[in-house]
Amino acid sequence: MIAASGDTDSQALSAATSETVTEPNRIRLLQFVTLFAVGGTETHVMNLAKGLHSSRFDLHFACLKRWGEFLAEIEASRRPLVEYPINCLYNHNALIKQLKFARYIKRNCIHIVHTYGFYTNVFAIPAARLAGAPVIVASIREAGDLWTPMQRRVQKFICRLADRIVVNAEAIRQRLIADGYPPEQVTVIHNGIALHRFARNGGESHLRGELGLPPHAPLVAVLSRLNRMKGVEYFLEAATIVCRRFPEARFLVVGEGRTVVNGQVVDSPYKKELEGYAARLGLGERVVFTGLRLDVPEVLSEIAVSVLPSLSEGLSNTLLESMAAGVPIVATHVGGNPEAVEQDVTGLLVPPRDPAALAHAICRLLEDPQLARRFGVAGQQRVSAHFSIEQMVSKTERLYVELLKRAGNGLNSGVVAQVDQGFAD
Repeated sequence: MIAASGDTDSQALSAATSETVTEPNRIRLLQFVTLFAVGGTETHVMNLAKGLHSSRFDLHFACLKRWGEFLAEIEASRRPLVEYPINCLYNHNALIKQLKFARYIKRNCIHIVHTYGFYTNVFAIPAARLAGAPVIVASIREAGDLWTPMQRRVQKFICRLADRIVVNAEAIRQRLIADGYPPEQVTVIHNGIALHRFARNGGESHLRGELGLPPHAPLVAVLSRLNRMKGVEYFLEAATIVCRRFPEARFLVVGEGRTVVNGQVVDSPYKKELEGYAARLGLGERVVFTGLRLDVPEVLSEIAVSVLPSLSEGLSNTLLESMAAGVPIVATHVGGNPEAVEQDVTGLLVPPRDPAALAHAICRLLEDPQLARRFGVAGQQRVSAHFSIEQMVSKTERLYVELLKRAGNGLNSGVVAQVDQGFAD
């Protein structure tokens, strides 16, 4: 459930209107997210925001909860940001906030509304259609295994109002088509990674000292937002098997699980359950729950094997980041993982819910450093060729151009000129 307090619609409106007056010919794009916590979707939105041509796009943000580690960066950019706090998608308060959002779109002449995830799709798409936004884009970035059947039906119904649905993996596209979405409405644009952030610079890392880890112990890590679909308990079970062959190995669980309940951000109970399970398995000091880390490149510089034991997945940024850092991968054969990880080329794919297979793959990489290095180099090459930020931004811009050209009517001559330019330069 999404909840928050306060309403910043009117507070940000004057700033947004000022932007519109001073730069009337830029394409006014509004990105709508649930909140600004560190996660795959939020990281993607931030990467896109940094990559879009500022001379062509006047970027606005909207959210359901004005909270998260990325919020300070958004505020520092001085881009318009509006919040629409709700405690339910289907009550009188939500309807009032939807009408306010529709007014914001009309008053600021927003050309493109792009929403991300179930809650923002359901909240914002009807309001954007009511406001007459020329282009509406929905993003669905997960397979939907955490949704109820009713949520799946509701989102499918609402997304009929969108001009296009963007997914980050072909596996999700195929899932949506199987659920009855029109194939021509669904476009795949893979995530993009800032490759330079993960280049190893040879600098000294303080991670081991900070976490109390032995200086030469091989580190095996899961880097993920913690929810039940990430399958971290199977990683812990695999760790008990790996320890028998590599008693010096240490295991990291890097990430947090947070949710919003009655307007408050609280830790997910899943992390506590995992900590208790690790204790019952007798892992003791062999496993470290680091919590959220904002220094992911430094963490990856120390990792021997990066593991993603997901039960369901779209396209994981942590897989791409690990590959960009030259770290070999062990991942489950679910969702978009095979689109990132080439079996026996950049990493190893195993069945989900199979700790023995997970452990065998980890041990294979730990006992064969040459194989691990070869996978790491191949992973860097694959990410560079297929998953750069530049490619993701270019494909997204071209999609916006295509949809705006189709919309045509209602765009002023300056915006039409931007669209006709086609970003060819």
